[in-house]
Amino acid sequence: MRVLSAVDSGKPREQVAKTFSVSMPSIKRWLRRRRETGDVEPEPIPGRPSRKGVMLKEWLPKHLEANDDLTLEEHRQAFEEEFGQRVSTSTIGRAIAGLPEGGWPMKKVTHSLRARRRGEGFVALAGFPLRCQKASVGG
Repeated sequence: MRVLSAVDSGKPREQVAKTFSVSMPSIKRWLRRRRETGDVEPEPIPGRPSRKGVMLKEWLPKHLEANDDLTLEEHRQAFEEEFGQRVSTSTIGRAIAGLPEGGWPMKKVTHSLRARRRGEGFVALAGFPLRCQKASVGG
C-alpha cells in the first residue's frame, strides 16, 4: 500500500494524509492492523454469502452462452423458473456486469419506447413540438 510505504520511508503522517487524501485515523488503523496481523487487508464482511449470488455466478455464464439474445427480464424469468428464487432485473444486470470477462453486451430492445423515439424528447411523443413557436399578434 502506497500510504504505508510513504510512512515507512519517513515522511510525516500529516503530509502523507494530505498527499493521498486519507484521514489520520485511517493511517493509524492501517498501521495497527499491519502490526497486529501482518497484513492491511480489511476483514471479510460477517455473515454468510448470498445464495442467489452464488447460484447466479454458477448459472449465468452458461445461460448467457446458450441464450445470448434475451433481455434482462427474460434472463430473470429463466432464473426464477430454474431455481424457484425471485430475483430482480437489477440483480441480473449487476451479476452480468460482474462477470470475469467484464460483463456481457446488453441487448437493445428495438421495440421499446426509448428506441422508438430516436432521440426525440418525451414532449414530442406527447404530440407537442420540440421548439417553441413564436406567437403572432393578428390584427
